[in-house]
Amino acid sequence: MFTDLNSILNASPDNFKQGEFVLILDRKADASFLVHHFLSFYLRAGCKVCFLGLVQSFSHYSAVSQRLGVSLTQAKEKGQLVFLEGLKDCLGILLPGGTKPECPTLDFFSPQCLDLRGLFEFVLSSLGPGGGAAGQGDCGPDSPARPPVLIVDDLSVLLSLGVSAGAVLDFAHYCKAHVCHELKGSAVVLVRCEEEEEEEGEEEGCEMLLKGLTHQSTLALQVQGLPTGYCRDIHGQVDIWWRGQSQQQNQRKVFQYKVQDKGASFFARGTSSAVL
Repeated sequence: MFTDLNSILNASPDNFKQGEFVLILDRKADASFLVHHFLSFYLRAGCKVCFLGLVQSFSHYSAVSQRLGVSLTQAKEKGQLVFLEGLKDCLGILLPGGTKPECPTLDFFSPQCLDLRGLFEFVLSSLGPGGGAAGQGDCGPDSPARPPVLIVDDLSVLLSLGVSAGAVLDFAHYCKAHVCHELKGSAVVLVRCEEEEEEEGEEEGCEMLLKGLTHQSTLALQVQGLPTGYCRDIHGQVDIWWRGQSQQQNQRKVFQYKVQDKGASFFARGTSSAVL
């Protein structure tokens, strides 16, 4: 959990806004440190978290969270964290003789499946009515229950697995309606768009996904490299966009950041001595 970022977002584990749909985007940069931040943040806040890990193993997230002072193993054991290890589960579907999952969570691997209904039903069962939904308004330390949270790392990988951008957007829409609106919780999704490495069709699908998710988001964080190129002391910049219901409520700010072993530092653009 990064205290600098909490200060920028005006949030803490004891007091944070509910109903957020947070989009994390990276272009030619690695925004995974923000996923680790939000995971540790919401676990510290006492929220029940459903984490769809589609690109890394549980041990990877566990090792990083341990450095941030959070034990994912303990969170799983007490039922606070529901973790879908997509990498391991997909091998049971793709490899001959693999262990097939008991539920159709990853049924989108089948050519006959055109949607992500199984994945959405997994979210429903993980963050159902008993998942810790709280009342409306900000969440304070005296709240009787904490709101549930969905985190996806990363949603764009579904495109490379053959899922259409429209199906992914439908999944995101239903997750937002259920988690953010019905349960008054929050959702955090990561999307990666690497234009130079994608084929034309994949690039168009990624841009369609990005535009649709940006329209749905209430908070967007875009991570990218420095315009001036590589710098040892500053790793990149984050464009943070608070999206309101009207143009007057929209606000954008740019910060530079440096990722450290147990955290990250954020600077208002131009205030770091490393980059003028």
